[in-house]
Amino acid sequence: MTGFAHAPQLITDARMLYLVWKPADPAAAAALVPGGLTPVDGNLCYMNQYIVDDESQISSAGEPDTFGAYSLTYLGLDLAGLDTEAGVPARWWTHYMNSSEAMIRYAAAHGVPATGGSTELLLAGGTLTATTLVDGNPIIRTTCDVVVGDVAHGTGQLRYITRVDGELVSGRYPFVADFAEQFAVVSLDFLDAAHPTWALRPADPLEVTFGFYSPAISFCYPGGEGPLGSAHGS
Repeated sequence: MTGFAHAPQLITDARMLYLVWKPADPAAAAALVPGGLTPVDGNLCYMNQYIVDDESQISSAGEPDTFGAYSLTYLGLDLAGLDTEAGVPARWWTHYMNSSEAMIRYAAAHGVPATGGSTELLLAGGTLTATTLVDGNPIIRTTCDVVVGDVAHGTGQLRYITRVDGELVSGRYPFVADFAEQFAVVSLDFLDAAHPTWALRPADPLEVTFGFYSPAISFCYPGGEGPLGSAHGS
């Protein structure tokens, strides 16, 4: 496996919307997971839409190849048999649309399917609207009822599996977050049937199995990382 050129990166106080749902076409979704990995029952899909508003929120601020302020939407499937110690499923990335060219290069070096795109998050009057755009065209829009109110504080780790030089790699992503007091998903719309993300569109009626909105979440890219099954990739 090729060595990585960049040190881990700390991101602080991002605004983040995270969802898991049942897909309309479970077979099409599962087909995006490579051999050697197995989706969870129901082929559950996930999406993270988030924004880092200022370069000062990133540990590489001021460096030549800093991520800078950026927005990101990524999607994929939950995986079976690779839970963290806390029982959180490992996840496989299928799409990763980022507004920062430097972060696209960084993520791609770690086996992430990184491409260009942008994400907008607007919270107004208790309605959160999250829109993912590619080449300026909206492809996904999420609408939620949100009251930030008295936030709940949470910590933990997520686990993402990638593939680098043909080898599966496990990365740990620790986080510290504030979660909105009230949160409910109203709609999740995939807007472009010609875009590859269409394979992950939700079932009708929408069934969200997990989700949160955080007005301030901090996490590390990539965290502990190593070949799947190794000490750091266990």
